[in-house]
Amino acid sequence: MPFTANRDYKEAPRVVASAAGMYYRDQQGREILDGTAGLWCVPLGHSHPTIVRAVQQAVATLDYAPAFQMGHPAAFELAEQLIAFSGHQFGQVFYTNSGSEAVDTAMKMVLAYHRVRGEAQRTRFISRERGYHGVGFGGMSVGGLPANRKHFGNLLGGVDYLPHTHNLEKNAFSRGLPEYGTHLADELERIVALHDASTIAAVIVEPLSGSAGVILPPKGYLKRLRELCDKHGILLIFDEVITGFGRMATPFAADFFDVRPDLMTTAKGLTNGVVPMGAVFSRSMIYDTLMQSPAGIEFFHGYTYSGHPLACAAGLASLQVFKEEKVLEHAQSMTAYWEDALHSLKGLPHVIDLRNVGLIGAIELESIPGKPGARAMAAYKQAFAEGVLVRTTGDIIALSPPLILEKQHIDLLFGKLHQILKNLA
Repeated sequence: MPFTANRDYKEAPRVVASAAGMYYRDQQGREILDGTAGLWCVPLGHSHPTIVRAVQQAVATLDYAPAFQMGHPAAFELAEQLIAFSGHQFGQVFYTNSGSEAVDTAMKMVLAYHRVRGEAQRTRFISRERGYHGVGFGGMSVGGLPANRKHFGNLLGGVDYLPHTHNLEKNAFSRGLPEYGTHLADELERIVALHDASTIAAVIVEPLSGSAGVILPPKGYLKRLRELCDKHGILLIFDEVITGFGRMATPFAADFFDVRPDLMTTAKGLTNGVVPMGAVFSRSMIYDTLMQSPAGIEFFHGYTYSGHPLACAAGLASLQVFKEEKVLEHAQSMTAYWEDALHSLKGLPHVIDLRNVGLIGAIELESIPGKPGARAMAAYKQAFAEGVLVRTTGDIIALSPPLILEKQHIDLLFGKLHQILKNLA
């Protein structure tokens, strides 16, 4: 089982059998409030009828179409709508099947772009400590979580890391973005001086680090990164697999922070988690440069299931729901109530930090000496037993509910967590 303590799981399996709206249900029909939107990937709630109908119709119409040297209408229609959803900040999208594949694809785009421009020496990637960019060998190489790569030998060389922005001493219990740490973006200047800008292809960062436990960027940090990348001719990639499609109550985190990257990797909420799909958003300058390659296949890359008809149907239906049901507006209306509910946990035993932005929250717990992660895992198991699904990474409880939640769901979620944390050993 993926990212699962298999032996521990077998002692007391957690099984869900169905889902609708804000809830999973187990095999006995017990409701479990989804506090994590699955794995950050169900912003519109489960089994949305518009998406269900679209996928049912798609599989009966065109179950599969090759993506090599041919296409189908839904793939082009979805691309146009995705570009519109981004506010026309990008020119093209390239379809993948997951966030991990989107990251590897973006990295290959960057390398190909520089080669066509005559700067093939630009091969180095700069990422960030505690960053997560999927589980492909490219994504692992630029990831900043040692546990994700320590078992797998040599990865891609030529990677360096910016420091992470997590600082409990300065920023604990901040509401929204922290004040301290903007200067950490200037570490890019040190790395440029070490390697020379002419060797650096791109900087890749999550606008906020999700899998590491909701580590937020300080105010102005991402704008400073953009300025430095522009200064040195370095491309900037935002990994928006988690933050894309409304998690910040904006279309993308790039909108929330008012920073435009050169490439943006997405997945998860793109299809509401219904059919696996990812997409790399690219500025037109990258596409236009690649089109200067010799005649033939300009970008020698792709997947059997790129732009799969069912995934395109789910993506189109999801964008329809975002628009017709004013999902982003509703999410924005919930953020203040969400923030207050999260910070009501301050003062409970072992709670050493609370963090939030958009409809994202994190509860950091003091670790049990010699047993890192054990306290949060105990809270996770108890929450599931009491009908609430949360997510843990180390001793951090991460929360990212479907964007359709109402105040009663927030009350239920944090009411349960209050009781669990109050009595947690």
